[in-house]
Amino acid sequence: MSGYWTALRAIVLREALRFVHQRERFLAALVRPLVWLLVFAAGFRAALGLSIIPPYQTYITYETYIVPGLCGMILLFNGMQSSLSLVYDRETGSMRLLLTAPLPRSWLLFCKLLGATLVGILQVYAFLAISWAFDITMPPAGYLAVLPALLIAGLMLGALGLALSSLIKQLENFAGVMNFVIFPMFFLSTALYPLWKMAESSTLLRDICAANPFTHAVELIRFALYVEANLPALGWTGLAFAAFWGLALWGYDPARGLVRRKG
Repeated sequence: MSGYWTALRAIVLREALRFVHQRERFLAALVRPLVWLLVFAAGFRAALGLSIIPPYQTYITYETYIVPGLCGMILLFNGMQSSLSLVYDRETGSMRLLLTAPLPRSWLLFCKLLGATLVGILQVYAFLAISWAFDITMPPAGYLAVLPALLIAGLMLGALGLALSSLIKQLENFAGVMNFVIFPMFFLSTALYPLWKMAESSTLLRDICAANPFTHAVELIRFALYVEANLPALGWTGLAFAAFWGLALWGYDPARGLVRRKG
């Protein structure tokens, strides 16, 4: 067990140090959601009226509604960026050294996934602190209750990034794949508007949003911020994590996966 713990500590510490040394990554992670919160929300506020929907007990501002979605955005982009580092590590050879360690490959990949998720959670709490400074607040207990939801959502989105990284052979191809995955997942979700608003435009669009794993991750975070459980969202987020994690393990299996076939 000491070997497992040593690997976990070393990989998580490496992710933390990489994050500390890349200050522009931290700034980019905050600027992106803050632009939506402080700029776009001002324009959408009048166009997108909100009804009283769970977990809200009264009418809320549009800025308050999109905060959970922007927390999910941070985790989504962080998951993709962590998978970008995997592609880079594979090109430089450090990924090969990691995966040849005398420990199960699944454990090494999980350590990498957990480290990236913890970094993403730190970014989310920094964003929530800035939102609080702009008087966009949640129930005090919600800031603690949301931690497990952020962990589960971050692991699910990070596992998606891991699975995608096994598909990508060259670093320069990653930007296109990111855009193909990130923007549809984000915009076809409840991050910016509720499902009933989608249904006004198109039932098909509403059904696509309802099937989007990112939607369930956002709703899990939204309810947790108001100290409420959303068991359907938890179940679907957990199921999506299991599917993405299984695909990632298959992709990084040298006997069957995509990494071997891509040479």
